[in-house]
Amino acid sequence: MSKKWYNYFVSTETPASSSEIPGGAPDSSVSKPGRTPAQTVAEIASSVAAEAKFSTPVSDPNSFAQIYNAAEVPNPSHGYTILKVIEMLQSEHIHNLPSEVKRSSILLALDAAGVRIEDVIEDAVRRDRALDTYERVLQKSVEDLETHKTEENRQLEQEMEKLMGEYRARIQKNSDELAREKERFFGWRLQKQQEEKRIADAVSYFASENPITTGGAPAMPAPTRTPKEP
Repeated sequence: MSKKWYNYFVSTETPASSSEIPGGAPDSSVSKPGRTPAQTVAEIASSVAAEAKFSTPVSDPNSFAQIYNAAEVPNPSHGYTILKVIEMLQSEHIHNLPSEVKRSSILLALDAAGVRIEDVIEDAVRRDRALDTYERVLQKSVEDLETHKTEENRQLEQEMEKLMGEYRARIQKNSDELAREKERFFGWRLQKQQEEKRIADAVSYFASENPITTGGAPAMPAPTRTPKEP
């Protein structure tokens, strides 16, 4: 993604004279003799290592100050970092002014403090590289965690499938055992009914009201509960 934070300071057009800029501020675009502003910015960016090195761990990833310190981004003695410039751009005095007036005001303040805009842009590049590097660190941490948890989930799924298989086997065993018992019971009941019929036939010769049952056994009465004493 293209970095456009330097738009306030880089101009590819012909610089205006000091009389054309509000407040008479000199228009010091980032450029060197024989170089366009864009080429100068590219030279600044190429002079900074693409991968920042972190000397200390970052305990709070949400603290960009810790990230900058861990990456040893130097704080210049004059105090004009890109963060200071951001504060200046957000000042109530110039916040709502046109972009060109903002740019001129910042350049005027830097010139008065003896600060080169190239140094501010270099500071911006260093901080940007630190953030990009730390982003890659966090991304790798997330990717490593994803790999680990994916493997752990795969193992858990295997264990779950194994347990489910064991439980399914136990359920099937119970069902088979119940089916066998039912089959034995139904077979016995058929024989019992046949036996009862033989008995009933014999009794019928001697009793007008045959007391022998030849169907299913009557339901057992519910057990009587003795009420508890108060």
